[in-house]
Amino acid sequence: MIKAALIINNQGKARFARFYANISGERQQHIIRHSFEAVACRPSTWSNILEDSSKFGKNIKLVYRTFATLYFIFLVDRAENELAVLDLIHVFVESLDRCYKNVCELDIVFNFTKVHQILNEIVIGGQVLEVTVDEVHRAVQEIERLERKPDTPATQLRPRGAPLLS
Repeated sequence: MIKAALIINNQGKARFARFYANISGERQQHIIRHSFEAVACRPSTWSNILEDSSKFGKNIKLVYRTFATLYFIFLVDRAENELAVLDLIHVFVESLDRCYKNVCELDIVFNFTKVHQILNEIVIGGQVLEVTVDEVHRAVQEIERLERKPDTPATQLRPRGAPLLS
């Protein structure tokens, strides 16, 4: 099960954080800080998978990938396949890239609700839902289309001849 999804820039600022467990804000900040510290100093030739129960909790693994100046970090339990999580991170980044037409850090900062929508199409409640970039993109486009659609006027919702106010 996925416990958290984080996007942190190379200066240590969290640009996106989604936790799938009820964790206090103080503990969330602790996890974000230690996640950055763990991945920032690692050479690119080392493994993208870490386990440190003192920093992340018992039976929790940190799986990450670096894209440009951003670290995409997923905290998962031991039951999750690390290679599948690496692929999931790639699907997430590719979906962001497709929705934003070459995503950058500012897109994530200023359009965080869309980032949440994209991740919601991929992961729900810590469980992987969809791993096809085309399906994720299609679902996000449908949500955007429905949001752009003007609201139906109240006069069209009431039966003919019915008073406006009752």
